[in-house]
Amino acid sequence: MPDGKGKALAMPYIAAAILLTAAIALPSCAGPADGGPMRVSVAAIKGPSAIGMALFLDGAAEGYDCEVYTTADEVVPRLAKGELDIAAVPANLSSILYANTEGGVRVIAIGTMGMTYVVERGDSVRSLADLRGKVVYAGFKGKSPEFDLYHILMGNGIDPEGDLTIEWKSEHSECVAALSAVDGAVAVLPQPFAAAALMADGEARIAVDLNAEWDKLQSASGAPFPLVTGVVVVRAGFADEWPELVSEFLDLYKESVRMVASDPGWAAAAVAAKGVFPEDLALAAIPLCNVTFVEGSEMKEGLGGYLGILYRLNPQSIGGALPGDDFYHIR
Repeated sequence: MPDGKGKALAMPYIAAAILLTAAIALPSCAGPADGGPMRVSVAAIKGPSAIGMALFLDGAAEGYDCEVYTTADEVVPRLAKGELDIAAVPANLSSILYANTEGGVRVIAIGTMGMTYVVERGDSVRSLADLRGKVVYAGFKGKSPEFDLYHILMGNGIDPEGDLTIEWKSEHSECVAALSAVDGAVAVLPQPFAAAALMADGEARIAVDLNAEWDKLQSASGAPFPLVTGVVVVRAGFADEWPELVSEFLDLYKESVRMVASDPGWAAAAVAAKGVFPEDLALAAIPLCNVTFVEGSEMKEGLGGYLGILYRLNPQSIGGALPGDDFYHIR
């Protein structure tokens, strides 16, 4: 990908992350001024990453205040001000934040992996090769969904700019609307939008699982790194001052992910109560969201491999350089 275009692709995340540049020495949490119980401020973003935090969303995790934000851009300045201790963010944004804070942010867990699908209102797409000559609707140009799609297409010998036409929309919901309005339409949709498309239109179907295509491509390359979509980060100052609270959070987060898998109905109700998704949509999407919990050396290897792929595609997509070892918080 040309350098000029690469910089343009990364600008939405860089603009958000640059807000942290003036706050390199991120403040650490010292507990309430009145000497009361310690409370940890946690942020989730409307999307699949919030599902894994269901235990925090429903208030069952004592001592944690978990709020849901619409976009990552809302979370970044709050991290800078020390108003948030822990946050779920897109995988590549975590690296950008690390770069722009000179190590002021660390990653503690992988929370979601591949959850993106090619959805068609018709029956002409059975493989990636069938996308040639198609108009494909996709959302969030310049963010990780674009980088992931380009990597998969190019790895399969498909030129994203010459072999098909990608019509970019500002929101994934616009892609769902276009899918319903046009016979034979094709869209690239993450969850829960893929599930929403299927629920809204009986003629829509999942044509290609891009997560499976990613795994197939990486396995063939000899570098089977996962498609990491979401991670959980902590302010470095908080981790240094309160390592026991970070460890406690990780234990609770792991349990939360386990509970999501064992009781999707409870998780759907929890995320619906916080306004993340409607309950019926959450219930349909949860099995396809690839909510997970990965920490420690496995997290470092998987996320590091994924960031390496993005770096080779477009260095600015991860902040211009691969993060150092201190980026990975391993308890």
